[in-house]
Amino acid sequence: MSTKKPSDAELTQKYNQYKNELQQLAQKIGELESEVEEHKLVIDSISPLEPDRKCFRMVGGVLVERTVKEVLPALETNYNGINQVIESLLKSYKRKEEEFIEFQKKYKIQVVAKQ
Repeated sequence: MSTKKPSDAELTQKYNQYKNELQQLAQKIGELESEVEEHKLVIDSISPLEPDRKCFRMVGGVLVERTVKEVLPALETNYNGINQVIESLLKSYKRKEEEFIEFQKKYKIQVVAKQ
């Protein structure tokens, strides 16, 4: 593999690729954090209710009648699963950010603010 310095166009393309990937990861993390907050709100709302009380759940766009004791475990499982995905995405984001910083240092890239 050659050790020649990439062209300015290649560097710009790689820089923009890193920026886009970081932005996409941050957007997905934000969406999932919003979803986890919704799950937490619902869990907190139905936890004190009687287990046999009727409740409704949206499944694939269809509203389904269930009981609290059926819905609560599924909500908690989803809540925990979403939190795990968020943790994984945060690690990916940190890794990608570190790669981006190393890329900027390696090629001495400095961002100049537009006036």
